[in-house]
Amino acid sequence: MKIGLLGGSFDPVHLGHLLVARAAREELGLDKVWFIPAAQSPFKPGTSPAPAPERLRLLRLALAGETGCEIDDLEIRRGGVSYTVDTLRHYAELFPGAGLFYLIGADQTAQLPQWREAGELARLAQFVVAPRQGESPAVLPPPFRGRALRGFPLAVSSSEIRARVRAGLPVTRLTPDAVAEAIANNRLYL
Repeated sequence: MKIGLLGGSFDPVHLGHLLVARAAREELGLDKVWFIPAAQSPFKPGTSPAPAPERLRLLRLALAGETGCEIDDLEIRRGGVSYTVDTLRHYAELFPGAGLFYLIGADQTAQLPQWREAGELARLAQFVVAPRQGESPAVLPPPFRGRALRGFPLAVSSSEIRARVRAGLPVTRLTPDAVAEAIANNRLYL
């Protein structure tokens, strides 16, 4: 079994997240991709993401009808700062013998050696890098192993979506329609 893990704040989820998951499933032959929203990112101290129930609801809307993708609220239930190594250990125990593939953005590859228990992370999973549009492929630092995705680069970010909402600009075509509607109806990110 081959399992993809896509962690992040998903604040909010956008089409870039969905396209990365699809590209990984297709290019790597993954059986499933798990979206794992963080309770609190260790790299965003002092920031408060939207409430977890809202982020989970937006993820459910975004993934409705999407085959091969699931949501795991493990890190939210755990609470506190979310560390990838704890999540990878959980999946290694839950799916013994499965290949674990952790999906990250190219902007995160240089920081991998600073992640908690970096050596253990490198042992537990292969890292799959989603390239940024127009940038050279990121190189994984040793001892990390993995590869870059070829497909579906999309230059969109959650912070850009939040800024557009605050500015009164549309976010349609950047998020699934149901997510854009839920953001507007619930006055999120204003």
